[in-house]
Amino acid sequence: MFGDLGAPELIIILIIILLLFGPGRIGKVAGELGKGIKNFRDGLGGKDDAADKQEPAKTILPKDENQTK
Repeated sequence: MFGDLGAPELIIILIIILLLFGPGRIGKVAGELGKGIKNFRDGLGGKDDAADKQEPAKTILPKDENQTK
């Protein structure tokens, strides 16, 4: 299906996309596409957002007896 596309055809398609969306919007679309792919891969891998949002454990250090107030 897409095996017959050569370099000239791809360049024409990219020019049409540039004309339709403009240079500023293409960056936004590409960024959102990248985020979507990352979320999809994370979903396949079983990563959970709740695990990333947990606060790190606080360590309690003993009081220094030589320290004065």
